[in-house]
Amino acid sequence: MPIERITFPGHAGDILAARLDLPEGPHLATAVFAHCFTCSKDIPAARRIAARLATMGIAVLRFDFTGLGHSEGEFANTHFSSNVGDLVAAADYLDSRDMTPSLLIGHSLGGAAVLRAATQIGSAKAVVTLGAPSDPAHVSHQFHAHTDEISSQGQATVSLGGRPFEIKKAFLDDISDQNLNACIANLDKALLVLHAPRDNTVGVENAARIFEAAKHPKSFVTLDDADHLITDAKDAEYAAEVIASWVGRYLDLSPPAPPPGAPEGVVRVSEANADGFLQDVNAGPLHHALADEPLAYGGSNRGMTPYGFLSAGLGACTSMTIRMYARRKNWPLEHIWVDVCHDKIHAADAEAPAGQKVDQFRRVIHLEGALTQEQRARLLEIADRCPVHRTLEQSSEVVTQLA
Repeated sequence: MPIERITFPGHAGDILAARLDLPEGPHLATAVFAHCFTCSKDIPAARRIAARLATMGIAVLRFDFTGLGHSEGEFANTHFSSNVGDLVAAADYLDSRDMTPSLLIGHSLGGAAVLRAATQIGSAKAVVTLGAPSDPAHVSHQFHAHTDEISSQGQATVSLGGRPFEIKKAFLDDISDQNLNACIANLDKALLVLHAPRDNTVGVENAARIFEAAKHPKSFVTLDDADHLITDAKDAEYAAEVIASWVGRYLDLSPPAPPPGAPEGVVRVSEANADGFLQDVNAGPLHHALADEPLAYGGSNRGMTPYGFLSAGLGACTSMTIRMYARRKNWPLEHIWVDVCHDKIHAADAEAPAGQKVDQFRRVIHLEGALTQEQRARLLEIADRCPVHRTLEQSSEVVTQLA
């Protein structure tokens, strides 16, 4: 997946560092991702969500807020309103590149920020929050032991995630002045709320308040046992898949015509990560699957193996071919299912040249309905006319039997 490292001016003119995750195929839409309080654009959950959306043609801009990560500026001089200003600046930058954002995604305090910024970014059609507080003032719980000092002294150094940060009274005043209920109620955009019931940083009751304040269309999905930062790869994968499935309903992701010589379009396979074997498999923006290897072979077992996909293609084509024939004949075929197994067998068992092994796909076809024996036998013959069967048969042996 191509990643473009870019910079753009933030709300106060400081240069913000960003990554633009670009689709490997056609660019169909653009999203902006806002990270959590004192985090950065490079947290694992942000990377996985951006990568997954890019596979379906959605470019994702993720950037460091002013004073954080690789961005310029002083964190001590920022606050919630400045984060909102940075988001609007990001949307303006994308608009200058003819990549106007239609999707806003925010994690934790970044989720609250996108809810506020959405009212100023007219091009946005959908908003996603992950572990977001319903009230920006909730973030003060992370340094509540210092709030009296900040109020009386004007500022204090607090430890957040093991790092020192300077928090000023202006920050407390700003988050205290925020009220998101009105902007959530008047969002006028599709909303997806993702939250983990066991989130110990931002309680799930915040998600309930956001969801209740919003008008339809709105959706709520639990992240089960995920922690607040969504650090587990499986949780990040789940969040990415939910967002990708949901957003297809609200964004126009119409792909261009397929290229010459590929009437069914391009099936694009790209690595989901570089430390394992997980692959994103996309046939256009709306059809996605995961390919992987079993744990015993160094994979994470989060998707079918490549041979599993071959077997699936053979089984699906077999069932479709039988259904088309039975429908044309008006035969009482009620249901079909096909079990497919793959193995490597010795050449002698397949009457192939000695010393070789060949691939064997064993099909067991189940036919339900008041069919005669002659009809069942004919449908078994028709199964061998399946186009995928014929393709595989060029170099493989396909053994078929009725259940």
